[in-house]
Amino acid sequence: MTTLKFAEARACVIEKVSAIGSLPPDGLVALEDAVGRVLAEEVLADRDYPPLARSIRDGYAVRAADLPGELRVAGEVRAGALFSGEIMPGEAIEIMTGAPMPRGADAVVMVEHTARVGDCVRTEKRPDAGEFVNPQGAETRRGMVVLRRGQRLDFARVAQLATCGKTSVAVYRRPVVAILATGDEIVEVDQAPLDHQIRNSNVYSLAAQVKRSGGTPVILPVARDEEQHTQGLILEGLKQDLLLLSGGVSAGKYDIVEPVLAGLGAEFYFDRVLIQPGQPLVFGRAQGKFFFGLPGNPASTMVTFELFARAAIELLGGESEPMLPMMLARLSADFRHKTGLTRFLPARLSADGSEVTPIRWQGSSDVPSMVAANAFLVADAERGEWRAGDLIQVLLK
Repeated sequence: MTTLKFAEARACVIEKVSAIGSLPPDGLVALEDAVGRVLAEEVLADRDYPPLARSIRDGYAVRAADLPGELRVAGEVRAGALFSGEIMPGEAIEIMTGAPMPRGADAVVMVEHTARVGDCVRTEKRPDAGEFVNPQGAETRRGMVVLRRGQRLDFARVAQLATCGKTSVAVYRRPVVAILATGDEIVEVDQAPLDHQIRNSNVYSLAAQVKRSGGTPVILPVARDEEQHTQGLILEGLKQDLLLLSGGVSAGKYDIVEPVLAGLGAEFYFDRVLIQPGQPLVFGRAQGKFFFGLPGNPASTMVTFELFARAAIELLGGESEPMLPMMLARLSADFRHKTGLTRFLPARLSADGSEVTPIRWQGSSDVPSMVAANAFLVADAERGEWRAGDLIQVLLK
């Protein structure tokens, strides 16, 4: 068996998948369909942003050297218009947020700091040159890269595309991910299970996680605990870009996934990771396709996907830097665990993200605890206890 620590296993996944590279680009998609896709091109600024110096406050455009004191209001400029003249000594131009700065003006005084009487405005403020002014090109210069290949498009990046006049953009193909549950104990969701049976929930949680990661899930029939049947379904799954197997990767008599994969000439990079939940975790490559053998208990399946398989899907889908959404929060109570394993345990993060509370759980089959959690408390393998108020790592769900 090849056993790795958490960080080693994640680094192995990223290294192996990165070495193969992403799937080919998928062509162009319209701007309105671009969110969630991964850029397959670099996007350049088509002009300076802002193209002209502009005010970032409602108030008066002035020459900083003229103040404090009283100025004559010589005109007005609003967003979407230009002031045709030039501001002269002793003058001010009424200006709105977003409006271009008049020639000769170098600062803006907020309207709240002025007193207007007829054609004159008075202020006791002594503004610095450049105050409340967004200079030309302050955000980006024409020709600069504003979005890079390999970035997933969120709402801000879609806004950047629109700002640069991109009505369509090149994106990478979504990875197609085969999902295969294994085990004689599994029945379909619409069946009434006997006491010794369980419904096939893992394929649906995995399908949801695959979609969230930018992939397209394909759910295969359940593989029974028989080598020929399992082999046929694994071969079917290996026709896709990535294969996720659930169950059958422990050391039991009927855990046949690894032997079947070995019979297909698979290369195994690791088959155990020092984490909880999810120690019996297999990662490898067979017939040119990567596969993960995820543990069969639901919490183990969900956690190991987030830690390892999600990164593989993101890389195959063109992302350049798969990230784990980790943060620090203060514990609401004392916490202890046995060292040796990195644990990812269900927890509740407070609304402001400052405090985390572990959720009592009954082990890796406890789906209700996963439902109640909005995060995972990350217990370091080298540290055994924390006191209430100590900072601890948290993985966002």
